Amino acid sequence: MSVGRIIHGPEDVAEGADWLARHEPRFALALDQTGALPLRRKPEGFDQLLSAIVSQQVSTASAAAIWARVVAAGLTTPEAVARASEDDLRAVGLSRPKMRYARALAEAGIDFDALRHQSDEDVVATLVAVPGIGRWTAEIYAMFSLGRADVFAPGDLALQEAARVLFELPERPREGALRELAGAWSPWRGVAARALWAYYRVAKNREGVR
Repeated sequence: MSVGRIIHGPEDVAEGADWLARHEPRFALALDQTGALPLRRKPEGFDQLLSAIVSQQVSTASAAAIWARVVAAGLTTPEAVARASEDDLRAVGLSRPKMRYARALAEAGIDFDALRHQSDEDVVATLVAVPGIGRWTAEIYAMFSLGRADVFAPGDLALQEAARVLFELPERPREGALRELAGAWSPWRGVAARALWAYYRVAKNREGVR
């Protein structure tokens, strides 16, 4: 399978937003409120996956605070995490499960250069093989670090809530239902995610993703 479209810069996001607005009127309404969507590109590598693990099941504010302590302690490389004691990892705010996941990631030996050349599903499959990396974390990495234009993260609670409000759904859609709904937004599901996160910020007055 081919890699597919990569989001490199703001012009790619704008192209995807225009496509979404033409194909789904509710996105046009959302984009009128959000304005231009953020690029949200991040570097590749170990520290980005570790950051995603830190963000699991905590608020964006808590995740940012914990990650700042991780960075300050220099625990952003596989070698540093492997050397760190349990007390070191606890001191920066990692829970016991996240300590275990951080160590598993440090020991996984992921070839980050090779990920660039894998299909979206192969990227996700490679990453979820590591304990502590679920589909949400893998999809976030594929979207933000690899720039995959057609990757979506339907397990994300902010995306679910934004979709509920924007599409006037009777309840917050579960992961499977949102994945099915997002099928109509291909080949720009990664931009649809950016639009929904931006809309969440407008609707809820808080960030839904770090």
